[in-house]
Amino acid sequence: MEKKKIHIIVNKNFIKGEIDRRIYGSFVEHMGRVVYSGIYEPGHETADEDGFRQDVLEKVREMGVTAVRYPGGNFVSCYDWKDGVGAVEKRPRRLEIAWRSVETNEIGTNEFMKWAKKAGIEPVFAVNLGTKGIENAVSLVEYCNIKEGTYYSDWRREHGVEQPYGIKTWCMGNEMDGDWQIGHKTAQEYGRLAQETAKAMKQVDSSIELVSCGSSKSDMKTYPEWEAETLKYTYPYVDYISLHQYYGGQELGTKNFLAQSLDMEDYIRTVIGTCDYSKAWHRSDKTVYISFDEWGVWSVPDQVVAASVDEKPWQVAPHLSEQIYSMEDALLFSSMMMNFLKYADRIKIACQSLLTNISAAIMTERGGGVWVQPIYYPFMHMANYGRGKVLQSVDEMPVYDCKMRKQVPYVDYVAVHNGERKEVVLFAVNRSEEAPAELTLELQEFQTAGVIEHVAMYSEDKKATNLEDHDLVKPKQIDGSRLESGRVISNLPALSWNMVRIELL
Repeated sequence: MEKKKIHIIVNKNFIKGEIDRRIYGSFVEHMGRVVYSGIYEPGHETADEDGFRQDVLEKVREMGVTAVRYPGGNFVSCYDWKDGVGAVEKRPRRLEIAWRSVETNEIGTNEFMKWAKKAGIEPVFAVNLGTKGIENAVSLVEYCNIKEGTYYSDWRREHGVEQPYGIKTWCMGNEMDGDWQIGHKTAQEYGRLAQETAKAMKQVDSSIELVSCGSSKSDMKTYPEWEAETLKYTYPYVDYISLHQYYGGQELGTKNFLAQSLDMEDYIRTVIGTCDYSKAWHRSDKTVYISFDEWGVWSVPDQVVAASVDEKPWQVAPHLSEQIYSMEDALLFSSMMMNFLKYADRIKIACQSLLTNISAAIMTERGGGVWVQPIYYPFMHMANYGRGKVLQSVDEMPVYDCKMRKQVPYVDYVAVHNGERKEVVLFAVNRSEEAPAELTLELQEFQTAGVIEHVAMYSEDKKATNLEDHDLVKPKQIDGSRLESGRVISNLPALSWNMVRIELL
């Protein structure tokens, strides 16, 4: 089949937005094997003095993760942070209601913060607004951020941590619009609780930033009314509103499956509009930004996850929802992640869900090795090279229609100007499984020196995974791009992820 031809123009002086490093975040929840035998496994041959797997830490750093949301997730809605501090041997074993397991509380606030320092990430903490409320949230801020001389700050010092953590970003609850959530609330109930909790938390530490719960997914019946209603209460006190989104639908076929990133764009634009409506409603001069603090591709049907939770409940760190990703899955993942760059002017935090073992980029074996899924690589490329400013673009692009969507561009892309590295980086997904694409990138007002590299990831089998052969699906450098008279001509293989780095003078 004939190549699809794409023409893109970017100009150095036309900027979409500055990239906040926190969009390259991930998520650690006390769920399944994310924590226990994921990031933490004392006795493992690579475990350090604190029990953290150094082989996993190495992969986290290589991946370029900048921020991590903790400790949940659905878990947080039945969690008392006080269970996870102090002498480990005295901590209670609790029934963990959300995932029907047993939580040993071996890892808690102080242990996670040790891991965060080793990983070089910024913590994003969540508080329990499901079964708890104002006091539990306020006391945790005091414990973490007040230096000394109060009950909870001195309690932290008794636990061996003299200096406050100064945790900046706090999520007020998790998916409170969902009837699956322990302590689920109506928009009005959540709005009032979040309003009063926000006021109290900022009384303790006025420097913190707060994230109000937005919709759990784009097909919630209450979306976007939830955002409009809750922001009536929270807008003056919060800095971000959260969005969550997972996409499955692999059975719909590649064209439909990959088109779902456009639904995500609609979702983002709608919430931006709702935030700006709330800004006007409040007569405010403050802009509320988006924290997309849970996102990913879903490959295991919900009923399978539910069955695995119910089949053998009340285990410690059970194998739960350990999804295996294909090359095809990695393409949708890439397009979802590129959306954070496209809307960098409003999305400032994003947390890929989850870091290890569950819908994860990094997989571990108990007592064994570590390997990475195909989704690891596009995250790594964007996190390490997608820094600086996102460029506005115009394009001529062939499109296709499918049941899911009309007018789907064959190539999804975003271009970034990294001034520090003196390069423009093009990230692109070729959605076509029938043909490669020839992409012409016209760089206006840039002085170009040449193509540094063209890295591509593709496979003859779109369903190929790294489960058995851990290196089966991975990127490689190809001779796919060249510079001609200030234009970069790139050949993108069919069903491929691509990163093209262009050196500037």
